[in-house]
Amino acid sequence: MGLYRTLFLPRLIDRAMKNKATGQCRARVIPRAAGRVLEVGIGSGLNLPFYGGGVSEVYGIDPSAQLLKMAARKTDGRAFAVHLLRESAEQISLPGASIDTVVLTWALCTIPDAHRALREMRRVLKPGGRLIFAEHGLSPDRKVQAWQQRLNPLWRRIAGGCNINRRIDELLVSAGFKIAELQNSYLPGPRILTYTFEGIAA
Repeated sequence: MGLYRTLFLPRLIDRAMKNKATGQCRARVIPRAAGRVLEVGIGSGLNLPFYGGGVSEVYGIDPSAQLLKMAARKTDGRAFAVHLLRESAEQISLPGASIDTVVLTWALCTIPDAHRALREMRRVLKPGGRLIFAEHGLSPDRKVQAWQQRLNPLWRRIAGGCNINRRIDELLVSAGFKIAELQNSYLPGPRILTYTFEGIAA
């Protein structure tokens, strides 16, 4: 699994997240970021082209060196500075109250200790700062839920720790966030993988 995780999985993740549906979602979500941005789970940098003129700099964290190398290739020519940091979301190195916007897209599913990571995101947010998110998770449909619970152990092993059965809205609230906006929908594709939580929390 070591070679698979370090060499092949980053490329598979990059390819899987390059599709029309996720691109449309990014186009809705990412331009709402402003100021100093922390992107948690920046991955291969697929969000970078969608940031608007109100962004002054982006700190992108990810535990994967291979994905960060891919992201580094997308930083040239940006109107804002990009700082790529290889670190865990459960222990963010940035000072408290230093970030205007936290961006979280298809990343919370893979963080081992989601509660701790979300508390760290709250710590680094300035008063009045916002968390902008687009995440997949547990469907409200009982039949889909049943398959998500059944397949999650196997999916987590082959998909780099990705969980398909997390209640994203409940995780946010339990970490102290207040959800200001929330939209739920299925993106195109298998329903066990595509139930999406999109919105803003503070």
